[in-house]
Amino acid sequence: MALPSHLSLQLASAERSLVNEQVDEVEIPGANGYFGVLPGHTPLLALLGAGELWYREGQERHYLSLAFGFAEVGPDRVTILAQIAEKPDEIDIARAEAAKRRAEDRLSKPTMDMDFERARISLLKSLVRLQVATRARTRG
Repeated sequence: MALPSHLSLQLASAERSLVNEQVDEVEIPGANGYFGVLPGHTPLLALLGAGELWYREGQERHYLSLAFGFAEVGPDRVTILAQIAEKPDEIDIARAEAAKRRAEDRLSKPTMDMDFERARISLLKSLVRLQVATRARTRG
């Protein structure tokens, strides 16, 4: 049996479908670290973490900010259901910077009733948003 030459990538958030493309490669932010997917990949189901997803069509890479959800990988397809997913041009940089500052302030001055994990995740999500938005703007 021949290996497939492309992957069908479908990515949706709770609100909408963001990507439905034939791609050559995908890198996914898994809960336990990033993992790459090429055509012919072994089937798996993975939890998503917060991070930058990229996919490649030919020589062109596309970036998205993702946070949590699931990825189902097959030899010829990748289906991603994310709690949060944003394209670079949808990211409000000023809002992400403000969220980063708030999270850093909370983490630098912990209180007894502070939800440390929530503050850490907020910081991580804002950093990923800024990374994706900055990467897209420097490519253009």
